[in-house]
Formats: sequence, structure tokens, C-alpha cells
Amino acid sequence: MLDLRERLTSEGVIIADGAAGTILQQAGLQFGSAPERWNIENPAKIHELHRAYLDAGSEIILTNTFGGTRIRLQMDGLGEKVHAANAAGARIAREEAGENAWVLGDMGPTGQILEPLGNLSRDAVVAAFTEQASALAENGVDGILIETMSDLEEAKAAVAGARRATSLPILVTMSFDTHGYTMMGVSPEEAARELSELGIDGIGANCGRTLSETLEAIRKMRDEVPEALLMAKPNAGLPRLELENMVYDVSPEVMADYALKFAALEVKIFGGCCGSTPEHIAAIAKVLRTNES
Repeated sequence: MLDLRERLTSEGVIIADGAAGTILQQAGLQFGSAPERWNIENPAKIHELHRAYLDAGSEIILTNTFGGTRIRLQMDGLGEKVHAANAAGARIAREEAGENAWVLGDMGPTGQILEPLGNLSRDAVVAAFTEQASALAENGVDGILIETMSDLEEAKAAVAGARRATSLPILVTMSFDTHGYTMMGVSPEEAARELSELGIDGIGANCGRTLSETLEAIRKMRDEVPEALLMAKPNAGLPRLELENMVYDVSPEVMADYALKFAALEVKIFGGCCGSTPEHIAAIAKVLRTNES
């Protein structure tokens, strides 16, 4: 099996997994509870999650550690279990992926605003991501994904933290969910320029509002930095409440059609974010593999 950097430079789109939080909530995770809690308390469900995506055709799976910084886990009373939650998340994903798929250690935003607009210092953010990345790297991940970022400064701090912990590949994706910009006002072009200057292994967009908006963000990133290795994990549309359940309207077939549009922009890694399921990934895998043959 190629190491991840070798695979990133080989032919073909790499198919990533889909949503974790929405799937785990359907499996019984209490709304508002940190999904990382289940890495320790209900690992069987995390194994099932990864296995379903691997069976659907995912070549890359993300650890169940999106909110795994000490800053975020403290909100759910897990501040003293940062290493345990991240280490368990990495080990579970590694066990399921084996030598047949790659594992990205997933690191999402802290949920707080950095100085000077907020009260969180850059040093604290770097330290939090260093701690998380260390636990992930020590327990078998193939790379680090910093995702759903709105603030470029937080993204840069996360990269700095990851680099203190490991020399593994690092990718960063931003969420362009506010009229084509991130919540903090970052454009796709600005993100592409500044993230590429960090010398990381890949950049891109995830989450967002609609498939078409995420596609446009990727198009702008491609135009701004033509040589960039791009990753996209869009949502399956916008959620709506139906009988106390969140429903996403984008079907696997529609998402698969969009996968071809992303592939036309030479996206290297493609998967799904909120609302996507193993059925979405299976449809994506089918059309992308057919397109490449």
C-alpha cells in the first residue's frame, strides 16, 4: 500500500467518507453530546460507522475527533480525556482501515474566536491542536485534516500545532457558507493563496451550504492556485426539520452527478459532509470509478 503522500500524487480521485455526527445521532448519540465521547464509551458504534463507509467505497476515512481539542471537549466535561478520546478515535479508524485505506486525523475548529476579536490567544490554540495532533499521530493516522475552518488565523494556528506534533501530511479545508465567504469573511481566493503559502499537502472546501456553492468555491481556489491539490467534502444540501428529525434533500444520485463536476476541476479527494451517508458515498464511488475506466 502506498503511503498517503504517494497516493496523493498518483492517478485518480481518492474517495473519502461522509458524515459522522448525523449518522451517530441516528444511532442514538444524544443531541449536543460530544461524538468523541463514544470513542471511549461506545466504540462499537464508531467501528460500525467506519466499516459502513469502507464497504461503500471510501479510500479515506476520518477519525471521530472533529471536536477533539481540549478547548472544545471541556464544553462536554471531557477536558481531562483529550488524549484518551483522540487516541481511541485514531485506533478505531486504523483497525477498520487496516492496510486497505488511509486514515486522516480529523481536527475541527475550537468553537471560540481568537484575539483580538475574541478572548482566545493564538498560543492557546496552537497548544490545543498540538495536543490533539500528537494523540492522533501516535495512534496510527496517515495524515491530519484540519477542516470546517472559518478563520484563517485559526487554520494557521492549527497547522502550526500539527507541525509541532508530526511530519505527517496536513490538509486544510475551509467552510464557505456565507454568500461565498466563510463566516469570518474569508474568500476562496484568499484562503487558497494563504494556505498554499504554508506549504501543506492540500487545501479545499468542506461543509458549506449547497453543492453548487462549494463547487464554485473550489473553482475559485483552482483558478487562484492552479497547482494546488484540492479536497472537497460538501454537505448533502441544507437540513430541514421533519418530525423532529433533520432531513437533507440531496439524493445519492444528485451528489454523484456533482462528484463528476468536482472531478472535472481535478479535485484529488472527494467525499461528503453533513447529511451524506454510506449510500451517497457508494453512488459517488460508482460514477467516479466508471468515469476513470
